[in-house]
Amino acid sequence: MTAKIGDLDQRFTPSPTALEGMMGHLAVTARRDANYQTEVSLTGEYENIFVRGRADGYDPDLNQLEEIKTYKGSFERMPENHRHLHWAQVKVYAHLMCQERELSEMNVALVYYNVSSKSETILTETYSAASLKVFFNTLCSKLIKWAEQEIAHRIARDVALGKLAFPHPEFRKGQRQLAESVYKGARLGRSLMIQATTGIGKTLGTVFPLLKAMPEKKLDKIFFLTAKTSGRQLGLDAVKVISGANPALKLRTVELVAKEKSCEHPDKACHGESCPLAKGFYDRLPAARLEALSTSMMDKAVLKWVANKHQVCPYYLSQELTSWSDVVVGDYNYFFDLYALLYAGTVINEWKVSVLVDEAHNMVERARKMYSAELNYVAFMEMKIRAPKTLKYSLDKLAASWERLQRSQAEAYEVYSHSPEDFELLLQKVVTRITDHLAEHPTDNDLNLLNFYFDALQFSALAELFGPHSLFDITKLENGAGLFQQNSVFSIRNVVPAIFLKNRFAVANSSTLFSATLSPSTFYSDMLGLPEKTPFLDVESPFSTTQLQVKVAHHISTRFKNRPKSFLPIVELIANQYKQKAGNYILFLSSFDYLREVSALFKGRYPGIPIREQARLMNEFEREAFINGFTETSKGIAFAILGGSFGEAINLPGDRLIGAFIATLGLPQINVVNEQMRLRMEEIFGLGYEYTYLYPGLQKVVQAAGRVIRTTEDKGIIYLIDDRFTQSEVVQLLPKWWNLRE
Repeated sequence: MTAKIGDLDQRFTPSPTALEGMMGHLAVTARRDANYQTEVSLTGEYENIFVRGRADGYDPDLNQLEEIKTYKGSFERMPENHRHLHWAQVKVYAHLMCQERELSEMNVALVYYNVSSKSETILTETYSAASLKVFFNTLCSKLIKWAEQEIAHRIARDVALGKLAFPHPEFRKGQRQLAESVYKGARLGRSLMIQATTGIGKTLGTVFPLLKAMPEKKLDKIFFLTAKTSGRQLGLDAVKVISGANPALKLRTVELVAKEKSCEHPDKACHGESCPLAKGFYDRLPAARLEALSTSMMDKAVLKWVANKHQVCPYYLSQELTSWSDVVVGDYNYFFDLYALLYAGTVINEWKVSVLVDEAHNMVERARKMYSAELNYVAFMEMKIRAPKTLKYSLDKLAASWERLQRSQAEAYEVYSHSPEDFELLLQKVVTRITDHLAEHPTDNDLNLLNFYFDALQFSALAELFGPHSLFDITKLENGAGLFQQNSVFSIRNVVPAIFLKNRFAVANSSTLFSATLSPSTFYSDMLGLPEKTPFLDVESPFSTTQLQVKVAHHISTRFKNRPKSFLPIVELIANQYKQKAGNYILFLSSFDYLREVSALFKGRYPGIPIREQARLMNEFEREAFINGFTETSKGIAFAILGGSFGEAINLPGDRLIGAFIATLGLPQINVVNEQMRLRMEEIFGLGYEYTYLYPGLQKVVQAAGRVIRTTEDKGIIYLIDDRFTQSEVVQLLPKWWNLRE
């Protein structure tokens, strides 16, 4: 960190593989004389710092120390900040060797080996031992200054955490049980699943005990991970409440925000020749980093202010700050994705971390998307038309293979045991050719080419990891565009993400997954790859049956074939309830078509009752306006889609919402893809219908119903509209405190 200077440069530059790098090193050293020494171990000290390294090579005849770096593409295109780091590394090694062998000076060389052309570019400088010592001492003194600051922060943090007080006079009902379980889980270094009703204070009840456990377990960081922006805010608010009640605690908390939501210059590329915030980024970073850390709470607004003051990129500033923060709040993908930032940091830096997964019922579907990939034929062909001529041969071969598969497929949708070997091999060759092309031409590349390249990389990576946990399928579409009358999509579709996620959980000291809907626990444990015998805690609800009436309209069927007959009974049920007690209600339906039919009938029969409807496409502002329409004084019926934006993660306490009508079991649509997933679930778990349809559907029902009762003072009513809500296997999956089991 002390040697980085110059511009931020995020232009895509393909790197050699580990094998290519190793072979490149061997190729260079094989060209040297017999006296050439390889893998030279070096050690040294500066005050209380012990430095150890291994130089790539030393030529005693030339008194030349060499550091070998492999690369692809144009040497001139190599980012300047990379070369600064390379010089810093080799100069440190040179100092250690001068000191160890009592040399007065040394020739220092950076050897850049192009793995494609097999050529070397050698940069050499001669340094006196005295100048190398000054360079080494300067770096070490900067590091010591920073290290002393970090040690002081860590000591002060742990002392304050040892005295941490709960921010409220007392725990809510069930919240103490929740907090104690999280604390014990952290102390034992194990995973834990917690189901706790909305309104219990789950976020505070999980963050607080983990902070208490940090000093004893010597935790470096806590990752608070969530699926939605609203979840991030809850995590940040919990830290703010705890810090506010404990003034001595200076907890460094950073919020990670998606690049598209934090970029100040979306029209510019991420390098110094384009973006002013990338120009000289590493020169201004130390001051920006220091000021950001001094604020402790580094949320989106603070990071934007600091970044603007120091003229650095707020997105990459936040990523730099993860190394020096105590709590990191961000999306699931930062730890669980195939190329996850926080997971990589944990492994490389050997951080000791504890992970909190908020609203963990969302993890199944999110993780499936992380480990799925698809390639679209029309998009590929449109890219191919404009692709560089040097790629034509390999793209033609891939297109021919693709078309043969399209012609040989009899049905519109078919599942295969694995991706066709010929296609997979040709795709890998295309990836290699595009990689070489991008290395030689890193700028001015067609966006379609880049998009296909990244899709192909993901597809190829997942093809290598393919197994029973995923499906390979081909969907033929008769909706080609332009010159292409036929289209097809090749998909690697993850079904069970457990095999990928288990390694993520394994590197954490402890993990806590919490949600209002984690039943049955075996489903989530199986799907998410949690360690065997992970405990499941179902926290007692703080709410009583006197607060909520739950009624089952078992005379109405919402099955697809019966839906036309359900329109009028649903309308009458809602109108009768509204006449009994006017207020704010939500009706949840299974589709927009269903919503439109019921809404039209309701407006025609009861024009005096205000209604609002969720639209198919709503931006963030429109969604916020929809939620803000629920006020303490408003009245009416809101029509929404179960499992959509308003079925979870919205807080409408008091009279902002007094009732909900749920006219569906939320079961996923029966189609060819879901049926294949059901068959695969049946093969693996013996519970195909339950794992594919029933459990995911009822999870949405319980989440939607949870919008009604938010505090111990709230009162409301829920109508479950369908005869299947009386079936025992369904009732067993609904919250116990609803008392439907009697």
